[in-house]
Amino acid sequence: MPKLKTHTGAKKRFKKTGTGKIMRHKAYARHLLSCKTTSRKRTLGRGVVADETDQAKLRRCSVLSD
Repeated sequence: MPKLKTHTGAKKRFKKTGTGKIMRHKAYARHLLSCKTTSRKRTLGRGVVADETDQAKLRRCSVLSD
């Protein structure tokens, strides 16, 4: 059985925590930032745990399962 290749899109977008959960970034933080409040921009800069229903799907993207 050949090795599975890492999904390169997932490799760039997700990180794994020490407990094994998958973290993702929030959307809407790239442009049009002048109309957003400072607290909203600060919140958008933080990572968030990906939804529980997507965790198994993301783990199948090879490198995230290690």
